[in-house]
Amino acid sequence: MGGGGGGGDGEPEFQVAPLIDVLLVMLIFFMSITTSQVLKIDASIKLPVVKHAEKTKAEEGKDNKVKVSLINISWNGATAQATYKLDDIVIGNTDTEAPVLPNGKPIIEELSARKKSGGKDYRMLIRADEAVQAKFLNTALKWGAQAGIDNISFSGKDK
Repeated sequence: MGGGGGGGDGEPEFQVAPLIDVLLVMLIFFMSITTSQVLKIDASIKLPVVKHAEKTKAEEGKDNKVKVSLINISWNGATAQATYKLDDIVIGNTDTEAPVLPNGKPIIEELSARKKSGGKDYRMLIRADEAVQAKFLNTALKWGAQAGIDNISFSGKDK
């Protein structure tokens, strides 16, 4: 009777090829489930601790089809200035009444267009550094209100 492969001393050989196949499938799976929203998060922002936070439907996995605009507000302590980003695009002229994106489009128009294409469940998520003052948060809230967005959430951490 012929036996399976193995070394001459009676110990079975370890097959590497199936292991590599499984690892490649797992890599492709995790790359495909990573959303573009995760890539737009500014890692330099230190989120505030929130005691009574609630998860949104999208975070609970109930509704992953919700369209979201992400506003990152980072803080530069040396200059005491906030920097705003819509997803990963820096917003300019934030001290004026008409802030604009690098392509020259006003932020209010961009948010309005996104809301129209996003449907009734469209929302805006604000991720602000814990050192950002309330007046800078108010600016982002005003943009959302002027664009007609009525579902606005803030991001925080629980620990």
